[in-house]
Amino acid sequence: MKLTREFIEKLPKTDLHVHLDGSLRMSTIFDLAKQQNVLLPAKNEEELHKLICCDRHCESLVDYLQGFDVTLSVLQTENALYRVAYELAEDAAKENIRYIEVRYSPILHTKKGLKLTTISDAVIRGLFEAEKKFNIKTGVIICGIRNMDPASSLELAKLAVAYKNKGVLGFDLAGAEADYPAKHHKEAFYLALNNNINITVHAGEGYGPESIHQALHYCGTHRIGHGTRLIEDGDLLNYVNDHRIPLEICITSNLQTKSISNLREHPLGFYVDYGLRVTLNTDNRLISNTTLTDEYMIAIDELGLDYTEIKNIIINGFKSSFLPYREKVRLLNTALKEMEVLEEAELQGKIAIEEKI
Repeated sequence: MKLTREFIEKLPKTDLHVHLDGSLRMSTIFDLAKQQNVLLPAKNEEELHKLICCDRHCESLVDYLQGFDVTLSVLQTENALYRVAYELAEDAAKENIRYIEVRYSPILHTKKGLKLTTISDAVIRGLFEAEKKFNIKTGVIICGIRNMDPASSLELAKLAVAYKNKGVLGFDLAGAEADYPAKHHKEAFYLALNNNINITVHAGEGYGPESIHQALHYCGTHRIGHGTRLIEDGDLLNYVNDHRIPLEICITSNLQTKSISNLREHPLGFYVDYGLRVTLNTDNRLISNTTLTDEYMIAIDELGLDYTEIKNIIINGFKSSFLPYREKVRLLNTALKEMEVLEEAELQGKIAIEEKI
């Protein structure tokens, strides 16, 4: 089967690793800036794109994160948070993402005095409103920040506990990885785990396997955000594989943050061959200038994955979600039926073309 972009876009998919503040529409940034009297560092979308959308000129994860200064400048009101949450779900649904877990750190949206609860309510309302209008299911992951005081992570873990079963599905640790060990935030993870909160941790992106080790054994993570450098430690890799710990792979952002030096170097192909439970995700649709369809096409065109491997990655996404088991099974079964119909249509179309020839 020839894997065209059109076919991949039609497939039902999940995005388990996508940041709210890195996935705005460019036009929305300008609208919000005008409404809020925020001065942007560019006069038009083309100029702003050059400033905040990463390409290969990006030097590191720290460099990559600079674009968030701009996006966060317009995400300090209740209406703005509601709008970008709604639009993110709408954009995802347009490329047939059936399930999305949106992550963000509420503490980054308090610069104008918004309360953490107000922020949380606005994002959840935006996502729930989108669910009513589009064929998509959503969930929220609250992030602690590595380079902030661990006391802030504890406050955010408390927020995740309070909003459990009210839209929030998990707790994460994001931000600059080097020099900011996850173990410093272990109190927040103890609280989350003691309240049966799902855990995912950014690890093995801006730092090596030791970061993944801490995510697993200090934070009790159930998934690994990125895990690009897991390949450097075979024993740890086998532990992750044996325990079926999913990896949230984001190919484009891995290149931009210099976790890899070129696309062909990405370990995704090896992870797939070895049997790890990998998922494909966008990370930041705006900052990385990508879509989920883009990420799958890179896996196909640059890393040589075939349809069987692509389908397994899609299935892994549904299996690895933080949804309750019964809901997860329902979504997966629906997706499998949808894929079967699309496969048959693709096959029949191919036969019809061959008959004409």
